[in-house]
Amino acid sequence: MKLSKYSRIKWERALNLKKSGAYQEAEKELKEALEEDPDNFLLNASLAELYLRQGKSTEAKILAESILTLSPSCSQALYVIGEILFKEKKFEEALQYFKQASQKDHRPYPVLRMAITLRKMNRLQDALDAVNSVLADERENLRFLKEKALILNRMKRFDKALGIYENVRQLDPKDNFVRKEIIRLKGRKQPDLKVINELKKVVTISSGKDDPQLHGLLGEKLKKAGKFNEAASEFRNASRLDPDNQYFLRHEGFCYYKLGKDEEALRTLGRVYKKDPDDYIVRSTLKKIYTTKKDIDGFIKFLEEVLKSHPNNVKLIGSLKKLKKDQSIANQ
Repeated sequence: MKLSKYSRIKWERALNLKKSGAYQEAEKELKEALEEDPDNFLLNASLAELYLRQGKSTEAKILAESILTLSPSCSQALYVIGEILFKEKKFEEALQYFKQASQKDHRPYPVLRMAITLRKMNRLQDALDAVNSVLADERENLRFLKEKALILNRMKRFDKALGIYENVRQLDPKDNFVRKEIIRLKGRKQPDLKVINELKKVVTISSGKDDPQLHGLLGEKLKKAGKFNEAASEFRNASRLDPDNQYFLRHEGFCYYKLGKDEEALRTLGRVYKKDPDDYIVRSTLKKIYTTKKDIDGFIKFLEEVLKSHPNNVKLIGSLKKLKKDQSIANQ
């Protein structure tokens, strides 16, 4: 079904708004377009994808499933369901949806999602074959080159991974993650203390002081060396420079836990868990802290708050139900 002139204008506005991160405004444009073309698959699929970007997984799933009922080959709806399953760590099911999407949409992105899913499943050779299928025609595709380096790193083919990162660095000198990986891989055979001292120098100079990835790498090295106070400080610096990166906040929290700083650990790990209630390691750590504090009721209250933002998270619902049951028995 073709878009009307009015709907196309609205749809194109929504695309531009989505690219700039103005998701609510983009949603408004799509809903106005749908008032004129309520059954248009493209508009509905675009709205489902927008819901997904905003973390509205339930709304995205309902809309995508309704599209697939009428149009089973809608690649955008297949992709949305795949992303939801991926987020739920149902990688085998997610992979099937990404495969179906790639068969209908011959652009590279669905193949990239397949490769990432295969990597998560530890099917590393299959993941490598997937990225190579695109790189055969698009040799300088940065997303695929970076994914290939990640896969090779997991395969312990470190020299190959380093070579790819160095190639990517030439193509995109501003990529801080790639810069960090080059430093990490080059430092693999050096003593940890030497790498730490070199990184400490790098993060004080102008080219490194505002690089969250370098502060994060220094944090990793310090944490591995058991220097948790210094590591927490570096993860905090990294998080300040890149507030949306949960990895830095997560490891800052683990450092506080190792130091016995329970309140700081609860504050940081609590923020991580509120965004990702599927992180069982963070949940387990939080439970240990609340248990040590003899405040399981406080942990229950915390999980109830998290559930308000993730009302359909089955694992969270199950954990909370079991915790309440155990606490009820303990209080008898």
